[in-house]
Amino acid sequence: MAPTTPCVAIQLRQLIYYHIDNNLLKNALFFAERLSAHDHRSSESAYLLALCHLRLGDNASAYEYSKSPGLRGVHLGCAYVLAQASLALQRYKDGIVALEKSRGLWGGKNSFGKHTQSTRQPYADAAAVSCLLGKLYSGYDNKQKAISCFEEALKLNPFMWDAFTSLCDMGTSVRVPNIFKMTPEMEAVLRVNTQDQAESQGPTKDNTLSSVADHDRNRPGARPVSIASDPSDPFNNAPSRGFTGGLFGTHGMLQKLNESNPSLTNLPAAGGGGIGPEAMETPTGPSASIDVTAAPSRRDPGVVSAYSSEPPQAPIRKTRTIQGLGVDLNMDAPKMSRGPTTKRSHRSADPTEESAATQTVRNTNLNAAGNERKRTISGQVVPRQTSEDPGAPQRRSVRLFNQIRPTSSKPSSNAPTIGPAPGRELKKARPPISRIMRPNSSTSTVGRQVSGNRKPVEDTMDLDQKEATHRSWTNTATSIPVQRSSETDPGKQEEGLRWLLDLFKKVGSGYFALSQFHCHEAWQIYSSLPRAQQETPWVMAQMGRALYEQAAYVDAERYYKRIRHIAPTRFEDMEIYSTILWHLKRETDLAFLAHELIDGSWQSPQAWCVLGNSWSLARDHEQALKCFKRATQLNPKFAYAFTLQGHEHVANEEYDKALISYRQGMAADKRHYNAWYGVGRVYEKLGNYDKAFAHFSSASVINPTNAVLICCIGTVLEKQKQPRQALAYFSQATELAPRSALTRFKKARALMATGDLEAALKELMILKDLAPDEAMVHFLLGRLYKSLREKGAAVRHFTIALNLDPKASQNIKEAIESLEDDDEDDEVSMMA
Repeated sequence: MAPTTPCVAIQLRQLIYYHIDNNLLKNALFFAERLSAHDHRSSESAYLLALCHLRLGDNASAYEYSKSPGLRGVHLGCAYVLAQASLALQRYKDGIVALEKSRGLWGGKNSFGKHTQSTRQPYADAAAVSCLLGKLYSGYDNKQKAISCFEEALKLNPFMWDAFTSLCDMGTSVRVPNIFKMTPEMEAVLRVNTQDQAESQGPTKDNTLSSVADHDRNRPGARPVSIASDPSDPFNNAPSRGFTGGLFGTHGMLQKLNESNPSLTNLPAAGGGGIGPEAMETPTGPSASIDVTAAPSRRDPGVVSAYSSEPPQAPIRKTRTIQGLGVDLNMDAPKMSRGPTTKRSHRSADPTEESAATQTVRNTNLNAAGNERKRTISGQVVPRQTSEDPGAPQRRSVRLFNQIRPTSSKPSSNAPTIGPAPGRELKKARPPISRIMRPNSSTSTVGRQVSGNRKPVEDTMDLDQKEATHRSWTNTATSIPVQRSSETDPGKQEEGLRWLLDLFKKVGSGYFALSQFHCHEAWQIYSSLPRAQQETPWVMAQMGRALYEQAAYVDAERYYKRIRHIAPTRFEDMEIYSTILWHLKRETDLAFLAHELIDGSWQSPQAWCVLGNSWSLARDHEQALKCFKRATQLNPKFAYAFTLQGHEHVANEEYDKALISYRQGMAADKRHYNAWYGVGRVYEKLGNYDKAFAHFSSASVINPTNAVLICCIGTVLEKQKQPRQALAYFSQATELAPRSALTRFKKARALMATGDLEAALKELMILKDLAPDEAMVHFLLGRLYKSLREKGAAVRHFTIALNLDPKASQNIKEAIESLEDDDEDDEVSMMA
């Protein structure tokens, strides 16, 4: 009989998630297309197909496949994939509509603390969706909505770093300490998680089976949620009682067992992965995948296969009748492998509201392999309890059970036991050692007993005896108690969470300060981070950027050199490093950096930016323009490349083209002050001082600590014959950059224009120490001393200026001759 459609769809979905989780995306896409063809009406099929295309970078296909259910808001996965594709394709409105229509599916949902090594939440929660919605509104140019969404995301999850950086980049005023702090919601989640972990660990320590609620749920009448009824959970492997789960499900496993041993044909098929009404659920791994050890042709030496036609003979003896043959299956790990974040109270109240982790845990045994079957006293085959891939680390539930396996003859209070009554010693079947276990596997009892009793455990009680040469049971046993105690200790978990919040508070404060261009403050904050955090490329790039914005190019260069050493494949922020080398006139270093990055990736816009700066330093502006244009083709939102392109047009005196490039940079990033500065510079060259003043002022509002911008405003005012207003800006620029020679020079010149010669002389004396080899400084000193009637000092500084800059000899000689003319005029006035 052909399988039903839900059964085929379940298997295909499991294959898709298996390949997605293992980053085999082309395989996942292949199976997603098969699923879409098989069940084309399902929104889940469209979601998986769109998700595979999105992961592969095919945003257009992801958009098309998720468009229909996404825009109707009937499937959260489709809406989220559609929104992500819309963001990449700049179709912001479609993404906004999809997420807003599906608000009922994600509003109020919080998955914080529910993602572990073995549990995942298949769809985004409210924090993630709000962050994506904020990006869409930002692209749609609705700043207020975007800020509101980012704030909502941070309220739900303070670790939503993307939302925080977006707020900072938009220039929003943020109170960082109020974001990275412990919230009541986080404390509640932490408390619930630790309670669940303690509950899941408690029965194991007591050597008991699971709670009454769990036991009742495993009865044949209790039907848990299966994939067929809840296809939204990718980690929901297979129904325990539907005989449809896994590639080798419960039905297939029992059929093979029946074929291999006819004496097992009377096993009841009530379900639950067990063999009777008292049987326990078998925990499963994170995904129901094909176990290569389950193939009948796969025979490892020394391992008894369930598919063997002739099992080794055990000594003939009368066996006791056990109800349902609940042999070793009843001794399964008592719920140890439940995800640490599943809520037991919720599961016991409503079995249909089970999490992905719970259903994952229940169904691992559905693809139980036949390579390590254990035997009962009568030699009958007993199904394995765990499913493991060869060489994979053993599941924590089995390791813990092996560690605390009962060694005394006292039976568990609520679990049926095997064989004779308590107190009667069991004789174990003695098949050949080479067919049961590897050499030395029975000699180590460490890690399987809790008490000090080191008496070897009976083979019939051993659930899994893997090769001792491949695993160190001693290391596993000694590390587990520490791990479990840290996981279930709410004090330690809260301490770790608070430490992370403090760390992110510092990092966030530094990022916010740098976004507001408080560069010195940002550098100090980053310097207070732990040494290990300071050595990360991201933090070093932020510290280098803070120094670069202060024009401390030599100090900034050291940080970027360090980044190149520890992260040679990093392309981000390398355009800033190239600009630093450009300012330092390091032509060879810049060319070497450009070759390294271009050889690393021709598709990197940063690499083309670096190459363009290299050509610019070599004064080949046409080649530089080609490189910058290529960078903007690769990334149309690369504002800095547009700005550098405008600088090259200015160097070629192509002012109209320069204005276009600068405005493209402003459109890509409204807070990119360099583009505003570039437009002001073009208008200044064209003599339109009013527009130049407006653009310089706008750039200064974005970056209020940049002395060059403030100095440019003063220069425009100076050219408009407003020396006193210009002097105020020059004074402000000097306070911001006290070691800047340019700002002091312009301030001294403005002081001379206003007639404050004494203050001008003080500034020029400081400037002479800052730039002793600058001809213009000495020329201005000569003019100042001429105004002060100190002819000797004036001649001396004019002569120094002439020696430093022979090209300006004509102007300097005229200034010296003017001194003689002034003397003659003085003599004439005295004679009169």
